[in-house]
Amino acid sequence: MSDVALLADASPHRSSARGGRLARRLLHDPEFWIGAVIVAFFVLITVWPSSIAGIFGHGDPRECDLRFSRLGPDANAGHPFGYTIQGCDLYASVVYGAANSITVGAVVTAGTAIIAIALGLFAGYFGGWVDTVLSRISEIMVSVPLLLGAVLVLNSIETRSVWAVSLVLIAFSWPTAMRVMRTSTISVRARSFVTASLSLGLPTWRILVSHVVPNTIGPVLVLATLQVGAVISTEATLTYLGIGLQAPALSWGLQLSQAEPYFSSAPHLLYFPAGALTLAVAGFVLLGESVRKSGFHSSNAA
Repeated sequence: MSDVALLADASPHRSSARGGRLARRLLHDPEFWIGAVIVAFFVLITVWPSSIAGIFGHGDPRECDLRFSRLGPDANAGHPFGYTIQGCDLYASVVYGAANSITVGAVVTAGTAIIAIALGLFAGYFGGWVDTVLSRISEIMVSVPLLLGAVLVLNSIETRSVWAVSLVLIAFSWPTAMRVMRTSTISVRARSFVTASLSLGLPTWRILVSHVVPNTIGPVLVLATLQVGAVISTEATLTYLGIGLQAPALSWGLQLSQAEPYFSSAPHLLYFPAGALTLAVAGFVLLGESVRKSGFHSSNAA
């Protein structure tokens, strides 16, 4: 087979055909639709919280009255989730809390994927000392448990904003995806169409962009879709423990942390933030599982 024929084997036409098969599998998967609807719902809340919060009552999570502290749900009065311990509308607080939680999940997942793809690509393609250095760094980082590392670093930060928490979680989340990308790159590096590209004298950047990345990125993207829910849970856990986001920020973990002493006397303070958190994580997990089962992780390398 000629070099040109080998390059044609990795042509956009074949990629389009594989993409079409993947789309058909996803569209026939109930898990994909359930997860997609849930995720779309929370993205809508994140982008337009004021509109969603305004469906009931005044929709302002910071308009509080201590006279209503911890009162239960009252749909007739426009407070279907009841009131927080400060007398704020719990429904509005849960809606606005989605923004920070989803933002952390999206930022950490995107940042992790970018770092993992770049470092894994360099390590797997160039090999040698580049692979050795990057692999040793990833081994050191992966040896530190995510929660333990995040606790140690966040405890030393005075102001823990959404971006600070996200950066810390990114710092401890990229090694696993990077090693997956490295392994995929090493496999594709030995494929005939890459060898043909090298023999034709194509520049390295073009080989990486046109042939290596499209055929190795699948497994990392699948990990990314599964990671969003895990990151949201991690942020909520850290915040609940008093190590994540700080007031006056609004997040589900912070709402649960502040209301913990009153769970027995005012259970609605537990049910609604925890329910929203569970639903959001379930949506991202279902979406990620459907993508994984569709074969996306292997379709690009087919």
